[in-house]
Amino acid sequence: MTGTTGRVALVTGAGSGIGAATARLLAERGMRVVVNYLSNTEAAAEVVSGIEAAGGRAMAVQADVREAAAVGDMVERVREAWGGVDVLVHNALIPYAVKPFQDMTWEELGGKLDAELRAAFAVTKAVLPAMTGQGWGRIVYIGTGLSRRPREGMIALGTAKAALEQFARYLAQELGPLGITVNTVSPGPVESRIAADVLDETTRRRQVAATPLGRLAHPADVARAVAFYADEDNAFMTGTTAAVNGGLAMY
Repeated sequence: MTGTTGRVALVTGAGSGIGAATARLLAERGMRVVVNYLSNTEAAAEVVSGIEAAGGRAMAVQADVREAAAVGDMVERVREAWGGVDVLVHNALIPYAVKPFQDMTWEELGGKLDAELRAAFAVTKAVLPAMTGQGWGRIVYIGTGLSRRPREGMIALGTAKAALEQFARYLAQELGPLGITVNTVSPGPVESRIAADVLDETTRRRQVAATPLGRLAHPADVARAVAFYADEDNAFMTGTTAAVNGGLAMY
């Protein structure tokens, strides 16, 4: 049992990967978890049923986090069922182009920037009234090591997540006096279906060889860092970025 037992955590993009691992861990630690998803109803239902089978509490809610109205409806549904959101973990991955800058259109780069910040803006705006009303809240954004350590073809994702990281710092400064912490978890390459689509085997081996801890991250590694930031024990860290990359980049 922790101080966050019974708190309500909203995890966006929680049907698979880091989001699903985070939802399971927060539920294991006593939180009531909202499993947000975009389209894969079956995957979200599996996460919820797994949490419930382990004795936790969870509900799945569909919403496109890029749409403010849909986000508002989702948060209202949660409020009616469980009350306000205490912990926001914004993990939903907005699609992006993987290509060199010289082959990229402004729609691909600017569109990713717009969608990334639009989603973060919408979900944060929606949960803040409850957090400010009670004088307590935890906001955690999922970034990427590519914000600081560029890799070929990843300019759209790296640039958008760098903007998200700075957005988090500004919020941390503004919301700290209200009892709300805002932090970013910045994974390196993660073993997942998405990573398999982006990393060819040669690149994957190179990344592992450059990582002092000798492997890529697992979703559970990232979830543990998120869970720390989401907990009552995190009383004096805000505006920070946790690099979960096995030492691949140190900052």
